[in-house]
Amino acid sequence: MAQCVQSVQELIPDSFVPCVAALCSDEAERLTRLNHLSFAELLKPFSRLTSEVHMRDPNNQLHIIKNLKIAVSNIITQPPQPGAIRKLLNDVVSGSQPAEGLVANVITAGDYDLNISATTPWFESYRETFLQSMPASDHEFLNHYLACMLVASSSEAEPVEQFSKLSHEQHRIQHNSDYSYPKWFIPNTLKYYVLLHDVSAGDEQRAESIYEEMKQKYGTQGCYLLKINSRASNRASDEQIPDPWSQYLQKNSIQNQDSYEDGPCTITSNKNSDSNLLSLDGLDNEVKVDGLPNNFRAHPLQLDQPSDPSNSIDGTDHVKPASSLHETKKGNTGIIHGACLTLTDHDRIRQFIQEFTFRGLLPHIEKTIRQLNDQLMSRKGLSRSLFSATKKWFSGSKVPEKSINELKNTSGLLYPPEAPELQIRKMADLCFLVQHYDLAYSCYHTAKKDFLNDQAMLYAAGALEMAAVSAFLQPGAPRPYPAHYMDTAIQTYRDICKNMVLAERCVLLSAEILKSQSKYSEAAALLIRLTSEDSDLRSALLLEQAAHCFINMKSPMVRKYAFHMILAGHRFSKAGQKKHALRCYCQAMQVYKGKGWSLAEDHINFTIGRQSYTLRQLDNAVSAFRHILINESKQSAAQQGAFLREYLYVYKNVSQLSPDGPLPQLPLPYINSSATRVFFGHDRRPADGEKQAATHVSLDQEYDSESSQQWRELEEQVVAVVNKGIIPSNFHPTQYCLNSYSDNSRFPLAVVEEPITVEVAFRNPLKVPLLLTDLSLLWKFQPKAFSGKDNEEVKELVTSQSAMIGTEVISEFLINCEESKVARLKLFPHHIGELHILGVVYNLGTIQGSMTVDGIGALPGCHTGKYSLSMSVRGRQDLEIQGPRLNNTKEEKTSVKYGPDRRLDPIITEEMPLLEVFFIHFPTGLLCGEIRKAYVEFVNVSKCPLAGLKVVSKRPEFFTFGGNTAVLTPLSPSASENCSAYKTVVTDSTSMCTALVSSASSVDFGIGIESQPEVIPVPLPDSVLKPGASVQLPMWLRGPDEEGVHEINFLFYYESVKKQPKIRHRILRHTAVICTSRSLNVRATVCRSNSLEDEEGRGGNMLVFVDVENTNTSEAGVKEFHIVQISSSSKHWKLQKSVNLSENKDAKLASREKGKFCFKALRCKEKEAATQTSEKYTFADIIFGNEQIISSASPCADFFYRSLSSELKKTQAQLSVYAEKQSTEDAVRLIQKCNEVDLNIIVLWKAYVVEDNKQLILEGQHHVILRTVGKEAFSYPQKQDPPEMELLKFFRSENTTVSSRPSVEQLSNLIKTSLHYPESFNHPFHQKSLCLVPVTLLLSNCSKADVDVIVDLRHKTTSPEALEIHGSFTWLGQTQYKLQLKSQEIHSLQLKACFVHTGVYNLGTPRVFAKLSDQVTVFETSQQNSMPALIIINNV
Repeated sequence: MAQCVQSVQELIPDSFVPCVAALCSDEAERLTRLNHLSFAELLKPFSRLTSEVHMRDPNNQLHIIKNLKIAVSNIITQPPQPGAIRKLLNDVVSGSQPAEGLVANVITAGDYDLNISATTPWFESYRETFLQSMPASDHEFLNHYLACMLVASSSEAEPVEQFSKLSHEQHRIQHNSDYSYPKWFIPNTLKYYVLLHDVSAGDEQRAESIYEEMKQKYGTQGCYLLKINSRASNRASDEQIPDPWSQYLQKNSIQNQDSYEDGPCTITSNKNSDSNLLSLDGLDNEVKVDGLPNNFRAHPLQLDQPSDPSNSIDGTDHVKPASSLHETKKGNTGIIHGACLTLTDHDRIRQFIQEFTFRGLLPHIEKTIRQLNDQLMSRKGLSRSLFSATKKWFSGSKVPEKSINELKNTSGLLYPPEAPELQIRKMADLCFLVQHYDLAYSCYHTAKKDFLNDQAMLYAAGALEMAAVSAFLQPGAPRPYPAHYMDTAIQTYRDICKNMVLAERCVLLSAEILKSQSKYSEAAALLIRLTSEDSDLRSALLLEQAAHCFINMKSPMVRKYAFHMILAGHRFSKAGQKKHALRCYCQAMQVYKGKGWSLAEDHINFTIGRQSYTLRQLDNAVSAFRHILINESKQSAAQQGAFLREYLYVYKNVSQLSPDGPLPQLPLPYINSSATRVFFGHDRRPADGEKQAATHVSLDQEYDSESSQQWRELEEQVVAVVNKGIIPSNFHPTQYCLNSYSDNSRFPLAVVEEPITVEVAFRNPLKVPLLLTDLSLLWKFQPKAFSGKDNEEVKELVTSQSAMIGTEVISEFLINCEESKVARLKLFPHHIGELHILGVVYNLGTIQGSMTVDGIGALPGCHTGKYSLSMSVRGRQDLEIQGPRLNNTKEEKTSVKYGPDRRLDPIITEEMPLLEVFFIHFPTGLLCGEIRKAYVEFVNVSKCPLAGLKVVSKRPEFFTFGGNTAVLTPLSPSASENCSAYKTVVTDSTSMCTALVSSASSVDFGIGIESQPEVIPVPLPDSVLKPGASVQLPMWLRGPDEEGVHEINFLFYYESVKKQPKIRHRILRHTAVICTSRSLNVRATVCRSNSLEDEEGRGGNMLVFVDVENTNTSEAGVKEFHIVQISSSSKHWKLQKSVNLSENKDAKLASREKGKFCFKALRCKEKEAATQTSEKYTFADIIFGNEQIISSASPCADFFYRSLSSELKKTQAQLSVYAEKQSTEDAVRLIQKCNEVDLNIIVLWKAYVVEDNKQLILEGQHHVILRTVGKEAFSYPQKQDPPEMELLKFFRSENTTVSSRPSVEQLSNLIKTSLHYPESFNHPFHQKSLCLVPVTLLLSNCSKADVDVIVDLRHKTTSPEALEIHGSFTWLGQTQYKLQLKSQEIHSLQLKACFVHTGVYNLGTPRVFAKLSDQVTVFETSQQNSMPALIIINNV
């Protein structure tokens, strides 16, 4: 139980006190009424004695009584009605609420920290009122009147006669059989005569003389002169006299109850609970009978009939106070009690009570106890007094009591008033009232036995109850508290006697006693036992006390506490005690909150919401309903729908109270703030026929960190080019779409007149669909005037005619059950300044009849967009995005700090140009190497001119706009539909085998020495695009060399003509997806020609072998490939003619066929050959058809240069790795150079494709870059096999310098040798046995250094195998020659070979050794091993 103000040792004596009746004359009543008090009320604050009192018990022992209190009340002849008592108790409880600002106890139990009000004053008020208002009954005498004060005034004409009238009246009430109420203790009631004297108005002499007369008549012990009203009531009081009456009068008078302020209060539990309860002393019901004031006809708890019995709700009576009550209320508000009394009067009243108790009441009680004791001694022939005898009875063997169940189920017989059994009970009660608990216990125990023997169950229960209390209160506690007595009494009262009031008193007393002994568990069980359906108020209060028992245990039972608080709250609610119900639920909520008991939490929150709403605590109601909705609810859909409707209803009422206040925050739907995305710019246009808009950036694209990094690099690249190779320090990559991955630490820049789209991620956690209507963004804007002044315009509610910012409103947005859905909301800035997007504003509602079938939201009218709203409320939700956690400094790492996220705070800047790019006839599939012509349309859709347009891509070899030499092709795409993408010239048939030469500079094609080939300026006419203008440019595409799907990123960069301080440039992105399929594989090698036919070429002939294979698997419908032309491009070499061309000049390759071509290549003449620094290339075309494709023009040369530059980039990257090793001597460099060749082959082809029964011709080109003599080169990238795993070896690195020696292969190519001899030689062997053949050995120095050469003619080996190879022939003459060849010198040696018989011989046996003149090492050249030099010797 909760803590109480009084201890149980104080509570029980205060609850059972001697009762004294008061009977006043009219005049006496008038005197007290001057103070707005009745006589009984006047005495109330002074009714406790301030000193100890002594009396003697029957054994003449002195007995001390402490803190004795007496109860004086006006005589009332009607017993109180139960309904009225219930009504009074209800008001007492509702009038007692927890004090405002009361500091609650914090109880920590386990992991719970609970704020619990330690005291329950409403329970104490209830208990006090309940015990005071108990009607007197026949089976006990505790609240029977022991004495009667007869009060008359000194101002009456015949006071003494008045006293005798009053005395007669009292006698009539007590002894006349018409009056069964009130009850009197004993027949000869003590009468005490009180003369009231009004000091301010009365005659003091007269009063004293009357008092003397009274003393003569009634004795000094039986009368008293009480002087009051020392000051006149009409005089304004200067001094403030304390008012000790108010605390007593409030408790049992209806006028001060709060619950009536709000009009009628519904009490649901009691069928006959009505109104007009008047103060306990019944003074307002005075009725005169026989000239005497009969002010005791009606009990103060008497009920009037309700004024409107028909006005009932749900079968419960609606209490309507009658008009008289309102009058008393009005009159009562400013009343000061005791206005005519001074502090001296207070002391006089206190003295009067003392005198009455000492002189009158206690001697009377003492005498009565003695008389009763004497009667009892004489009864049953007992020789000793009961007092001494009881010891023997109880110390001896105890008589076993019959169990309550054996007794017959009736309240048993009723005793007549003079029955001896009742006399012992009377004596016990008297002893109890004067705190003589030992004697009281003895008597109760004896009486109990007698009653049980007589089966008088009501009497027995009463005796058991009081015996238990007496045993507990005995000084020194000689025996333990007999709780089983109480249990038996409670069971008897409740089950046999059916008297719940008495049972309740037992429980209240026993629970308090058990609590004082810390037996909380037993107390709780007792309290719970008495909860029943007949009284909700009682059940609620007892359940609440039981809950407090559970929490006050040694190890607190928190969940039991919470559960019983909920039960108490429920019963309070049924009893109409809304405030107490709400308080109980709130206290229990502390336990259930956040423990995962979601259904219990929902129930509590729902009830708290309802009760708060009833009590007009609308904010609490809203917050409770909000909790139900935002926790992940496990309720059924129907229940959630009910919660939502209730919430909306309450919310609507709240918002109606303050229609102009700020918009409330709504709990639904959930918003995932961090998933909010902001997009700056217009939506992408859909594809229009062959016109396809640039993909750019849109909200439909998923974020990809890899691709965003690529775009960033591209932008940095183009910015670096524009800024002469340096990226400005204030450069930040352009971000059109901001999300949780982007860098949001800076304020984003938006352009005026370009929309801002905010994507808000909603989630509906409920199983009922939510409908948001009139959904729009909430923002704040600070316009920047051009004068620079700031003036702030805050838009809370969006209007359509906003001059600054246009706002899009989504009229209906439906989120189905448990669905996540994004809404895209737009703003249109019309003015520069700072915009802050605060959140969203919308009407939240649900759909009528929105039950989904089988979990599928099949809603009627879903497609029409017309939903029937059941109810909706307008509110807002803020978008608050937490920035990234900071982790740079030590301080940030050790604490949790978050950076800013400014994606919702864009700065609106001045106008900028806006580019749109469209691709026309842009292919999605190409063959590898296929050339296709498309068109690009650039449109400036803004009001500013646009300049500096560039495009940057990581794959520049994929596309070209044509070089400066490009012929202006027809601008309309339709006109060039069937034309070739190439620039062609018709040729005659004679020039079939020989090359047609042209030249071009790579600078014309944007490939300079120091240029960035990835950044390509777009050749706009006038280089400016005016507002609204559009231009179409041709764009050639070449399918990448690798098959598969290629994503090619284009980034278009452009600037405003008028420089902007905030935005320097803008970009537009496009991602082209091309699927390439296999076409041709080209491989080529170049080797030195052994023939020296070219007189002037000084050994500069090369043979080029080109292998072309058709690797197409005819999936693309390709029938065959025609090799149309093979061109070379080089600074130093050119193709001269085709060596192996057959008569059939058409070079066709069907699927999986291979073709082999052999060409002769020459060095360019000096005037043709370019100097090293110039970028002029010579192009030579060898044609296999009747049309020459001019390879030095666009687009053929473009793609060639592009592939060349990308190839160069790769080789440079590889070379840079070895750069530090390249510090070799010049001589070695010379050797290496003679091995290099920079010849590039371009293979141009046509493919015939059948598609939809139409034949199409595709064309394309492949490039092979030849760098080294004798090394095979490919047109397609080679897959490198991963290196095999090797064992890890540990070794100490020795500081060996890298030998700067050329490789064997490089040295072997220093000298080119060729033998000149007749193919067949006829010799008559029969005439001459030796055949001599002249042979010329040509030695040509390929390098630009002097070379020492040794020619050795001796055969290397004499093994039989070697003889077989070159037969037996010998060289005649000198066997070894030593020569020195100058730079690129050709030297011829005349040799003679000697043969002895016919046959085929290989003359390639001379071994040639060479070394650079300034080097020591000699290397053998391997040139002669390349092919055998065969000679046929014939006999004639």
